[in-house]
Amino acid sequence: MAGDDVAEALAAMGPRLRTARERNGATLTGVSCATGISPSTLSRVETGRRKPTLEVVLRLAKEYGVSLDELAGTTPAPAPAVEPRTSAPLSFGDDKAVLPLTRYVGGLHAHKHVLPAAAEPPVRPRQVSHDGYEWLCVLYGRLWLALGDQDLVLRAGDTAEFDTRTAHGVTNARSDGPVEYLIMFGPQGERLRPRSPR
Repeated sequence: MAGDDVAEALAAMGPRLRTARERNGATLTGVSCATGISPSTLSRVETGRRKPTLEVVLRLAKEYGVSLDELAGTTPAPAPAVEPRTSAPLSFGDDKAVLPLTRYVGGLHAHKHVLPAAAEPPVRPRQVSHDGYEWLCVLYGRLWLALGDQDLVLRAGDTAEFDTRTAHGVTNARSDGPVEYLIMFGPQGERLRPRSPR
């Protein structure tokens, strides 16, 4: 690739990364949580104000489930995603599957996550923190939630809600089967407002 071609590919990569993120229904904050790349860096890369490093591109390609060829523009982009409710879950390198349940940008987002059975005894999950508020509900299995210095094992029907500025992480708490759970996340700290009829 000649120098001009490299510069063109890098200039076009930001919009392609943004398209891939939006196609997955992900927010900058959510991607930051999953990859460890700051939201400001992600925003600058998407808008072309910063050239992405190879490490950033590799992390984002894995997170979005796209090839490096697609991001570089050397292969045709895939057709637009079908309705999330009828599409197959997105798969990640760690075998985690995520099914976006909302398609819009901003506001509350909902996802279904499936973590496979652990091949080895689980270890305390890596924790991250970021702006926002999260609510989760376990549908099946047991989920290990490390929230600050607390360790909680949630079972089917259990829920948890927390400010995501508190360090947190999750993993499958068992090795004999998967765990499935729903997440609702408000990137600006939006919270659920439970109401019940009188």
